[in-house]
Amino acid sequence: MSRMDNIYAALEIMWKGMTGIFVTILIIMIIVWIMTWIGKNSSKKSSSEETAQ
Repeated sequence: MSRMDNIYAALEIMWKGMTGIFVTILIIMIIVWIMTWIGKNSSKKSSSEETAQ
């Protein structure tokens, strides 16, 4: 293998790793967003129930 073949092989491995990192970060961001959305909605619901009593 020549040096260019080694570089192309390294770039192929690198873009797969970077894609995996970005997908993982995106999944974590979505999970956190959903958890905060659920938390805000449940706190609104519980506070409205307290005022109704």
